[in-house]
Amino acid sequence: MLRNLPRQRWVHGPTPLVRLPRLAARFGLDLWIKRDDASGGVEAGNKVRKLEFLLGEARARQADTVITCGGIQSNHARATAVLAAQLGMKSVLVLRADDVHAALPISGNVLIDRMVGASIRLIDNEQWRDRNGIMAQEASAIDRAGGRSYVIPEGGSNGLGTLGYVEAMAEVRAQLDLGLGGGRPFDAIVHACGSGGTAAGIALGAAAYDVAPVVHPMAVCNDAAYFQAVIASIIAEARSIVPALPAPAGVVVDDASKGPAYAVSSDEQRAFIVEMARLCGLVLDPVYTGKGLHGLAQWVRRDGSLVGKRVLFVHTGGLPGLLAQGEEFERNL
Repeated sequence: MLRNLPRQRWVHGPTPLVRLPRLAARFGLDLWIKRDDASGGVEAGNKVRKLEFLLGEARARQADTVITCGGIQSNHARATAVLAAQLGMKSVLVLRADDVHAALPISGNVLIDRMVGASIRLIDNEQWRDRNGIMAQEASAIDRAGGRSYVIPEGGSNGLGTLGYVEAMAEVRAQLDLGLGGGRPFDAIVHACGSGGTAAGIALGAAAYDVAPVVHPMAVCNDAAYFQAVIASIIAEARSIVPALPAPAGVVVDDASKGPAYAVSSDEQRAFIVEMARLCGLVLDPVYTGKGLHGLAQWVRRDGSLVGKRVLFVHTGGLPGLLAQGEEFERNL
């Protein structure tokens, strides 16, 4: 379906599809985990699937510099910088910070960004509202100087990037067909949602490959109405690129477990992350996956109709983000 699009191949796939019995018992679900935290090495996580298509297009356009944006400890920015370096391309990262005058961190994703030579521009929360305009300014300056720029939106979340998760659902279908989970579709798919692109691709791929009838993105910022609109827009853009894509599976965004703020978790969420690690060795991060799986736990508690259902949780990675917040976990250990 996506055969004719320019693409770079990086995903170490198929990523594992596993059932952890103690985790399933803890939730009261037939719970399976798609381990996209194992999609690569230092670049691993959900972003690498999107970047296969986005950097494939950048290469096809003969770009020499990629520009993207995110929070100060953005997983997407880190993956973009690492993969750009692998291609011999430069990267410019426009990162949101509470204090733009503070020294850059030497931990987590920012450490990796700096190691691979990314150029980092810090912007404050007010400037973040015009992040697309700021990236366009960076691109214009590069082009005027004789370079060739390519702008990747926040999270790699546009119609092209989301195709990486259409492919991920094809991968899940192939794993089901091999007999994992009895081969039957899931009742629902759950994952953390920060920019909407993963949700859009999962919804399209879940319908195209009969993986599940409904997707439940767990918002880690903003609210449900915001993400419903963003995801619908990305789905429409993806279907304009690949008209053969069917109508998506249902999308129901849950914003009840987004925590105090983006990249800020509650003490309850941090305790939950530690509980999961000790229960079954599943390591989550406090920005995305910890909130996502905690959201599923809260949902099960609210809605008894879920008990016993077959649910797929997509582990989208984010380990460097956890390592950047180690001190905040000290009292939970």
